[in-house]
Amino acid sequence: MIMTKQPYNTLAEKYSPEELAESFVFDAGLTKKQKNEADTALSEVLKKRRDAMNREDHLKGTLLQLRFQIEDYLNDLHFDKRKTFGYFLKSYIDGINKKQKEFAYEIDIKPTELSQYINNHRKPPQNIMVRLELHSHNMIPATDWYRLLEKENIHALRTNKDLRRAERKFIKRDARLA
Repeated sequence: MIMTKQPYNTLAEKYSPEELAESFVFDAGLTKKQKNEADTALSEVLKKRRDAMNREDHLKGTLLQLRFQIEDYLNDLHFDKRKTFGYFLKSYIDGINKKQKEFAYEIDIKPTELSQYINNHRKPPQNIMVRLELHSHNMIPATDWYRLLEKENIHALRTNKDLRRAERKFIKRDARLA
């Protein structure tokens, strides 16, 4: 979307109405006072809608938001060392408004084990990822949790120069592509 101050008539000479609707956001021509009033009114409507949401709808929205954040990160080729399995697990626990001890009980693990996953001191086994999927009512698939770990492992493998130096001695002859 392109925000434009150009008049509609000028752009209509170049583009079809469908192209204009899909590609441009037009300035409504409001004064500063009118804009503030419109922003306040919109804010009030959104607040009323949020307040009217029941706990289940709010939780579902939170889980979907986290799922989309995970999917966006997994589809991004860039590796962010802060966005680990533990980071997203903590976001999940915070999003469902649970204390870590309570959440650990709900998925039947020790709080210390959960803490190790959150702080990236220990990699969770696959059964924990399945428990996370089941706990979220399948909103966040076990495969997404697994792919978060894989993204970390791939980055570690790509950037481990020491491992490459150590393994070089085992190559007696490499493939010659000449």
